[in-house]
This record gives sequence, C-alpha cells and structure tokens, in this order.
Amino acid sequence: MKYLIYLLVLTSLTSCYYNKKLVYLQGRKFSSGRPNSVPGNQPEYRIRPNDVLSVKVKSATDPLVSDIFNITPGQGSMFMGSPGSLYLDGYSVNNAGEITLPVIGTISVKDMNLDEVQDVVQKSVQRYLNNATVMVKLVSFKITVLGEVNNPGYHYVFNNQCSVLEALGLAGDMTRYGNRKNIKLVRQSKQGSQVVILDLTDASLLSSEYFYLMPNDVLYVEPLRANARRLNLELLGVVFSAATTAILILNYVDSN
Repeated sequence: MKYLIYLLVLTSLTSCYYNKKLVYLQGRKFSSGRPNSVPGNQPEYRIRPNDVLSVKVKSATDPLVSDIFNITPGQGSMFMGSPGSLYLDGYSVNNAGEITLPVIGTISVKDMNLDEVQDVVQKSVQRYLNNATVMVKLVSFKITVLGEVNNPGYHYVFNNQCSVLEALGLAGDMTRYGNRKNIKLVRQSKQGSQVVILDLTDASLLSSEYFYLMPNDVLYVEPLRANARRLNLELLGVVFSAATTAILILNYVDSN
C-alpha cells in the first residue's frame, strides 16, 4: 500500500509537470462567470513595398464604364479563385510605394492603411465616374508556420489581422512535442530580420505587441527536449533489438 501511494503521488506530480508544458495562457485567473479583460496592443498595418492590393471599382448606374477601371472586367467578387489568381489580378506596390491603376494612373500608397488607400482611390475615380464604389483589400497577407505543428507551411489570411493563436490554428495546432515556451517569431523590417521569443503558456502574451502578426511573419515551434530524448530511446531500442537478434542467431549457428 505504501509503494502504491508513492506511485500515485509520483504520477500526479508528473501529470502536473507536463500539464504546465502543454496548456496555453497560464498564470491568469480566468473565470467562467464573467469575462476577464486583457488590454490589447494591436499595431495598425501600413502598406509596404511588395504588398499586393486588390482594387475593385463598381457602379450600379453605369457598370460598363466602371469595368474599365478594373483589370478583370465583370468580376463579381475579389475573392474568386486561388491566392495565385488574386496575386495576378492585384496591384503590386513598387519600391517607391506606388501602384498603377487603369485610367487613373500612378497613386502613392506608401505607409497608408487600407482605409486611407480606399479614400485616395475613391477620390481619383470620382473625377471620371460619379456614384462609384471602391473596394480595397490586402491579398498578400501570408504567414509561415514551421516546426512542431500538424500542418507546417505557409497560409494565406483573408482578413485584416491574425493573432499567434489563429496562425497556429491554421497550422493544425502544435503537436504534443512542441515547445510552447520558446516559439520564434521572425519579422522583416527595413533594418533586416527581427527575432522575438514568444511564450504561449504566459497569459501576458495577450497584451503583447507581438500577439498580432504582420504579413510575411514566420513562426517556428521548437521541439521539446523530451522529444529528442524519446527519439534517442527509440533508436537505442531498435539497436538493442537488432543486437539481441544477432546474438541469438549466432548462438543458434554455433550450437549447430
């Protein structure tokens, strides 16, 4: 009975230890009775060179005239087709922060948000067409998730924002061997690549400026050391099994 109690206590402690390694957003007293507000720090995205914008001009009174402002006349929705077709039908921002639209010509959109770009294009279209509606979307919002996740690779986000948790959801979540305390976020800037370590077990991540991702961000989930030890044990098991089999075969040959 004494040894059984020791075994149960050891099992309980081990379970708690691994629970702390796997559970997200620990350290905060969340309640099921009332919401727990966490101040956020969501950065506003500004248009950068190499972004791709979808710009559509529509007019209910004169649709044939409004089609001359579009690359693909008569297209009903900007979300038709694959991400590749959206890229081909979009407008790439050049190094000077400009896009070139049919009829209108070159427009500077550098360091603008999407609402500001939409206003600028709207004013430019109104010089040629009354009662027109302009829709501007960012179609190059792509993130890459690598490492210990179930679906690694790059994923397109058809939204104006994406959090770290949403990115992991797109990647099928982390495997049980992913290190939730040491996730590398790689972000490109004018000065080069920035690398930030994120701890998903800490609830303060919700108020971090890095909780929301930027286009072309990369998340790398490192494996736990336990996973490396497990793989080593599996390899040793295979080697030991092969050696044992060889010894048995040699003993059988010698006996005959």
